Amino acid sequence: MASRGLDRAEYGDAAAHESFLRYRRFRWFKIGAVLSLLTVVIYMLVDVQPRHNGGSWLGYTLGTLGALLIFWLSLLGIRKRAMTRGRWSLKAWTSAHVYLGLALVIIGTLHTGFQLGWNVHTLAYVLMMMVILSGIYGITVYAVLPQGLSDSRSEMTGPQMIEAVNSLDKQIQISAQPLSDEDSAVVLGSLGEDPFGGGAWRRLSGSYPKCGNRAALAYMRQRLDETSGKQQIAVEQIVQLLEKKAAALTRLRGYIQRRALLEVWLFFHIPLTFVLIAALVAHIISVFFYW
Repeated sequence: MASRGLDRAEYGDAAAHESFLRYRRFRWFKIGAVLSLLTVVIYMLVDVQPRHNGGSWLGYTLGTLGALLIFWLSLLGIRKRAMTRGRWSLKAWTSAHVYLGLALVIIGTLHTGFQLGWNVHTLAYVLMMMVILSGIYGITVYAVLPQGLSDSRSEMTGPQMIEAVNSLDKQIQISAQPLSDEDSAVVLGSLGEDPFGGGAWRRLSGSYPKCGNRAALAYMRQRLDETSGKQQIAVEQIVQLLEKKAAALTRLRGYIQRRALLEVWLFFHIPLTFVLIAALVAHIISVFFYW
């Protein structure tokens, strides 16, 4: 009995750390794969004259299945607000969302009968594929980036990384006092720089060509060869502090970039989902209107 209890405890601990992609040994991957394969087999075996199309009985069946899946998949955002365990846990629901969403590629494509045109029906199909592609991007970044996000933090929180930059700014300001007016102006001009500045593109690319700290560091390194005595000692101290700040900014901006890459897909996936539902409703209404 004790051994059985231990096994259950170990299983529960393993389940708690199990990825939603691997949920219950890829349960929803298998379900999605079987559903896709079954759809393909039926499509190949059924003879529709003159050719497969969305208006045949099979087309209506696949269309109904696809529409139900789309409406159900769109409920994930609502589902996230409810905390439950077991087979209807958020992890299970997310796993089903991913694999049934991928199965929708097969179901939706076969529903069209590979007949596309400039109409609301094709618009719904294209929007569906765009939503799925944005979802695939989301899956990819969530599978790849979290480890890099953790590494970039160096066991520091976001506020702690910002505070580290601000602390270095204060040290640089104090250390810049013995410098000449010209040197001091260059160094002090790099202080208080917004590490988030540059807009969304800067965050996503991680490129900050107009970084004031980088410019000040390059200038002060050059000044090392042009100074001597106490002035050179002061410049060396500033260079060291600017190098530390450069490392802190690199760590902070790397963290910001990974966070942005993790989140940017949602700005496409969620709005596209609402547009898809609107197009799908228009598609369904038009089908019944002309039926």
